[in-house]
Amino acid sequence: MGLFERYLSVWVGLAILTGIFAGSLSPAFFASIAHLEYAHVNLVIAGLIWLMIYPMMVQVDFSSIRDVGKKPKGLLLTLVINWLIKPFTMALLGWLFFKGLFADLVDPQTATEYIAGMILLGVAPCTAMVFVWSQLTRGDANYTLVQVSINDLIMIFAFAPVAGLLLGVTDITVPWNTLLLSVVLYVLIPLLAGIVTRKKLDRVDDHSRLNSFLATMKPWSIVGLLATIVLLFGLQSETILSQPEAIVLIAIPLLLQTYGIFAIAYLLARRLKLPHNIAAPACMIGTSNFFELAVAVAISLFGLHSGAALATVVGVLVEVPVMLSLVWFANRTRHWFE
Repeated sequence: MGLFERYLSVWVGLAILTGIFAGSLSPAFFASIAHLEYAHVNLVIAGLIWLMIYPMMVQVDFSSIRDVGKKPKGLLLTLVINWLIKPFTMALLGWLFFKGLFADLVDPQTATEYIAGMILLGVAPCTAMVFVWSQLTRGDANYTLVQVSINDLIMIFAFAPVAGLLLGVTDITVPWNTLLLSVVLYVLIPLLAGIVTRKKLDRVDDHSRLNSFLATMKPWSIVGLLATIVLLFGLQSETILSQPEAIVLIAIPLLLQTYGIFAIAYLLARRLKLPHNIAAPACMIGTSNFFELAVAVAISLFGLHSGAALATVVGVLVEVPVMLSLVWFANRTRHWFE
């Protein structure tokens, strides 16, 4: 394990502080970056995420993907967590906290919007960052790709009905351009680039060129992760500093949801006797969120300055540090699956 990976939590903490400080010091710079977007997808963040996941896509061996169907338990676990458990527990926790425990701290309309934002996060399983979490837990690259691809296909058909059911509305307009563009940017393009790279570098009898290339790219993947964190927290520094109480209130149920879902998925993975390189990514997919889609839908339904939009933004801020803590836990408990 290299220097970057060994002290990753330290670098992430410094990146968070750097982002908040830089965002408050130079809001105009981050505002200009915020405007570099299409269909609610920030192109700079997309590029950084691409830098993170491209090395993992190079590891995908298409000759091995056909064997994924022989191990369906990991796929089944991902689908059950993402579509039968996670959205409903998120809605339940939102209602419990903002209609119950925090009812005296937040006005009813704002509380309803916070719950809506949480639901939108819960209905949007992760597309891009899960490749990073999979790589950090030494997950099976081929299996992770198939898990994410199947989730993306289901999301195209299930996102609007499930979100509409839990929100109690029937006129949800899914921002298809956001959904499809994100899949193209975060999955299709880096996958194609990985296929071309692997074809040029790999040889049946000599993998040295490919291994050397992956070793060279590995630090850049971590740099992309840290740069993404700086940018995300820089873009949201004003919100963090101006509404700290609201962020804390929203973060509490989101933290419980994230750790709770991971615990359920991890226990089920052990019961199913999945190998760790399949179990860890499966649990990460079920735990993390497709925040670009959730933010876009929250803004289109409730407005840019709504409580729902704020809740989805808090989801972005909470996710990276929390997921890194789960990566650490998954790596420390690898022996549970041996």
